Amino acid sequence: MLFHLVFASIVTAPAQQPIFTPEERAAIVSYWSVPGRYTMGLPPTALKNGPWQVRLTPDGSRWFWAYQRAIAGPGKPPPNLDIKATAPEWENWVQAKLDYDRWCAQTVADAANRALMPQLAPVAAQSGPPPPGPAPADLVEKVGNPPAFASAVVPMQFSVTFDDGDKYVYTDNPNMRPRYAYYRSPNGVMDPGRSLRSMSDAELDPLFAGAGMNPSEARAAKAVSRLEGGFDAVNTYDTGWVSIGFIQCITGERGDGSLMEVLAREKADNPDAYNADYRRFGIDVNAAGVLVVVDPSTGAELTGNEAVRKVIDDKRLTACFQKAGRRSLAFRTAQIAVARSHYWPANDVFRVSVNGTTLEGRVSDVIRSEAGMATLFDRKVNRGTIAPFAEVLERIMRSHSCTTLEEARRYEREIIAELKYRVDFLQDPTLSKPEG
Repeated sequence: MLFHLVFASIVTAPAQQPIFTPEERAAIVSYWSVPGRYTMGLPPTALKNGPWQVRLTPDGSRWFWAYQRAIAGPGKPPPNLDIKATAPEWENWVQAKLDYDRWCAQTVADAANRALMPQLAPVAAQSGPPPPGPAPADLVEKVGNPPAFASAVVPMQFSVTFDDGDKYVYTDNPNMRPRYAYYRSPNGVMDPGRSLRSMSDAELDPLFAGAGMNPSEARAAKAVSRLEGGFDAVNTYDTGWVSIGFIQCITGERGDGSLMEVLAREKADNPDAYNADYRRFGIDVNAAGVLVVVDPSTGAELTGNEAVRKVIDDKRLTACFQKAGRRSLAFRTAQIAVARSHYWPANDVFRVSVNGTTLEGRVSDVIRSEAGMATLFDRKVNRGTIAPFAEVLERIMRSHSCTTLEEARRYEREIIAELKYRVDFLQDPTLSKPEG
């Protein structure tokens, strides 16, 4: 009886109500159907190098992700670093297979390109590397059966032109380094946008103020933000699924990631700008904080993972996010506001143990300078945490016989120096420094 009741409740559960009206969906399809709005073809490089190119496979990238975890443990290695095994048996076999797979893929690409363009010289050496042989048994047991690490593909170029003349061009199958561990979608694209480093204070100050930052906070945040990409940065090929903006807010696989907070913030703060940036093109966030899109070709309303996949596959939707990042002050301000709520470290709570006593405080109890806040903001943006702040603070308090957090403040410069992540903000002339 219980089974029948549960089954009946599932069958009769009400379907999710659409958030776009039939008239809105029809208007969206009509907009995107204008001739020349969306075109696809080979990139210009195909005329020189041939259309077929060698690329890392998504399955190979997943395997390298597992390989790195087997070597380094569950912590996330920096995306720009390839972790290699110290055991020669593992590493030598992996490198041999990688070399062999890329050579095989290049011979396939060479043959396909020369069939179309006989004048092209082959890229692959005539005599390739030897096959790697059987994989070490303990490697397979620990990481899994290795797939092909490379394949021959045909990158395609997509062009999206809006009614105001704005044009965005993307090429899929991005060329990742051979061991990149976070590549997931060959349909994905990437554009770093206009770096904040190239933007003036006159452009940035109103945005940070609009996001609720006082001038001191804004100076520290700007110093870190100028190390990142642009407000219009877009990436749809990696483990974030769809990543947008200067700190790469993401949809995540289910369409409920931090990017939805940015959309919801703009929607609440400036609904007119939000409609102009997103809803009129078929993009929205529902009351549950999940991505919803209208398929530009069919008018179907998609939610969650289906919506995320559609943004990756259909570059018309991808371009909407980049256009908003490039043109919309409201969307830029919303990015900063969400970044502040997630990553500003001043109110982060920590605990240290000194002389058998546990002290609890907030970062702002010890760190008061802009250089210090920038240092921790930099760590939190990139690592998701201010660690090892508490460990460093506790060690320095013991070395100077501090018994209170007020006493620890005297050594703020020393604390900051040990916590430097990407750059030394103590050397930034635009930021205040610790007293003394």
